[in-house]
This record gives sequence, C-alpha cells and structure tokens, in this order.
Amino acid sequence: MTKVGSDRSVDPLTRDAKEPISEQNGSTGSLVLVATPIGNLGDISRRAIETLSHADLVCCEDTRHTGQLLKKLGIEPKRLLSLHEHNEAGRAVEIVDRIVRGELVALVSDAGTPVISDPGERLVASVVGAGLVVSTIPGPSAAIAALSISGLPAERFAFVGFLPRKGRGREARLDVIATSEVTSILYESPLRVRETLEVLRESCGADRNIAIVRELTKLHEEVWRGTLAESVVRVDVERRGEHVIVVGPAKAQLAGSKEDFIDKLGRLIEAGLSRRDAASALEILLEVPHRVAYQAALSTEPTAK
Repeated sequence: MTKVGSDRSVDPLTRDAKEPISEQNGSTGSLVLVATPIGNLGDISRRAIETLSHADLVCCEDTRHTGQLLKKLGIEPKRLLSLHEHNEAGRAVEIVDRIVRGELVALVSDAGTPVISDPGERLVASVVGAGLVVSTIPGPSAAIAALSISGLPAERFAFVGFLPRKGRGREARLDVIATSEVTSILYESPLRVRETLEVLRESCGADRNIAIVRELTKLHEEVWRGTLAESVVRVDVERRGEHVIVVGPAKAQLAGSKEDFIDKLGRLIEAGLSRRDAASALEILLEVPHRVAYQAALSTEPTAK
C-alpha cells in the first residue's frame, strides 16, 4: 500500500484512473511531469488531460505551442508559464514557492516526456531539493519509440540526445558511441542529420548497423534501416521533422575501452612500426574504424630513440 497525500492509503494498482492528481495528493502541492504526444494527438492519456485541466499552473517551453495543444484537447488552462533554458533557473524559485503554497504545477515539453533533451532538469532538482513532491504521468518518448521499432538490440541502451556541436565534448561522445557495447540513441535536426551520419560513419565504421526514424506517430512516419555507409547517401536532408538515429552496438572486438586499443598500438610500436603504420594495422586486423585507431594512436607515447 502506498501513502498518497493525506493519511489515506491507496493501492496504485487499483486506484481509479479518473481520480485527478490534485485529489490524489490532497492539499499538498506538487510538480507533475506530463508526457504529451510527439505527433498523434490520440496518444495523450486520460490522466494527462485530467491533470492539465486541474493544474493551477502549466509550465511549458512555448506558451503558444502548448496553448494550441490544450485548445485542441478542450482544456482551458488556469495559467501558462514559459520555462526554457534561458529562464529556468529564475523561474524555479517562483515555482517552488507556488508548490509550497499548495499549488499543483504541471510541466510539459513541446512534445514527448519532459526533461529528456528538454528544459526542466533544474526545476525538478529544485523541487526535489526543497523536499516537495515530484511525480510523473508517463507517455510518449521519441527515443524509446524509435528504439522499439529499430530492429536493433534493445535490452541495454544509452541515450545520447543531441551531440555537442564541437569541442572535446563532441569528440568524447563520438568515441564512446564508437566502442559502446550497447545501442546508442541520438536526436538530430534535419539540417544537420547528414553531417552527423558522416561523423558517425568515420567514428563507428561504415558497416555499423543503424536505424533512422522520422515523423514518429505522424501520417508520414518513416523508418530506414541499414548501415552507416548506406545512410549517408540515402538520407534526404530536405525532409522535415526531428530525426532519431539509433546506432547498433559495436562488434565484440570494439566493445572495449580505449585503453585496450592504446595497449595494442603500443605493442605494435614497440615491434618497430611507426604510429601511423600501427594505426593502419589496427584498422585492418581488428576492423577498427579509422577514427578510433587514429585517436588511440594520438594517445600513445612516442617511441624513445
């Protein structure tokens, strides 16, 4: 039995699905993360509609976008408040104060599950830090939906989100994907998807299996499956919509640490090969992607003369 709100005991498995979250939590304020459709409006849950209808405040990335969604759902919100990367830190203080006063605050993103590659992480941390209630109404998630239909191993996976645009963070993330023993999930815009596929091909190798999913749950939903080599020439950069790229795990010989490759390179160099030749040997003998072999070669110490 789970204690909810006041001193009432409620079994979450038998709780009436129609009971509004505001009543479930009694008079205590709380923050509720509400998942919204990623395309098809029919994917909104009944609990989500009820919570958005009862919420004293709905926080969202874009009030115009969320306002249109709520209008389509027949919901007249009490108040909408924008929450994005530029104002989240300041707004968190105001929202925590409202919850302390007993208000029910709902957090939504433009689409899908809040916080996942969207604003809200600071707010959740602030509410949790204040010892207040944070709950969720789960639902659509582009990452999980794409993984489920990718045809790639799904038992274990890593969510990467959007790759950093540049710098060491980008390089480090690519190195992790290249040698990962689990499936990786990335988000990308149509303007940069081809560039991202090209760097993934260089990092992971041309024969790495992937799936590209676009326009999930919408009329023109597309799923393409193949290798990174094929994807670069097949992807249409003119197609709109956020792309989800699902990258299969590395082959067994790649699913090791960078230190393993550095050690092997070191042995080849000790045998008399130059760093360049040792890297080439690693590419050929172990079918290591050029980028992985090159990065490992740069990490080895030059042989003393």
